[in-house]
Amino acid sequence: MSLMSKKSGFSLTEVLLALGTLAIGMTFVSGTFLAGIYLSTISTEQTIASVVAEEAFAKIRLFGLGSAGQNPAVDRLTRYETLNSTVPADEFAYPSTRIESDKQYYWSALCRSVDSNPANRLIQVTVFVSRKVGPGTTYPGGFNRPVPVEVGISSVSGSGSNALTISNSAERSYINDGCKIVDNRTGEIYRVVLRDPDAPDTIVLDRPWQGELTSSVWVVPPPVGGGRYPGIAIYQKVIRF
Repeated sequence: MSLMSKKSGFSLTEVLLALGTLAIGMTFVSGTFLAGIYLSTISTEQTIASVVAEEAFAKIRLFGLGSAGQNPAVDRLTRYETLNSTVPADEFAYPSTRIESDKQYYWSALCRSVDSNPANRLIQVTVFVSRKVGPGTTYPGGFNRPVPVEVGISSVSGSGSNALTISNSAERSYINDGCKIVDNRTGEIYRVVLRDPDAPDTIVLDRPWQGELTSSVWVVPPPVGGGRYPGIAIYQKVIRF
């Protein structure tokens, strides 16, 4: 009498369910890796940006404000290039090397006197650090590198509101989610949380606006025609000249 053994295996339905579960799991895992790479890139750029800013402050101390900029305005920011036009263009790139392909970052600065007393040589210096862009790229204002531009704004609900309206609709694309802006009068730094989807000219800040109801802010805009936002970080120091 022969014995018959019963053989069992996975059905097609079970195999498909297992593959579906594996695919879903791999999707989450790959998403985690992508997020990790993104955060790692941001962290690396922030670390490099602090080094770029320190070099920028050192160069500003070295080159000074120039004869025409002994007393920058107290109630508004002025481009450092306007105060001292003798600084070579290459000095605004990092690292300081003669090989153009090695330069991966740019910096620019805004200056404001802390006190109206001419004898007080304390200057508030705000440095913007931006990443390098491809050759031939232009920025608003006719610049060939990322530099801050002035944008008119007004407070939506009066003093203490965290919402601002961009005065000129043509400059709407200059300020986007996540970028940082600087109050032209005080040098206060704010981060833009979002641009209102129902009112594209309105931006929401990370904290209440402390400036005037009608004023202007400085921001590094994206390239003409659109593109990645070049700004990385903003640093600020008070320097005695």
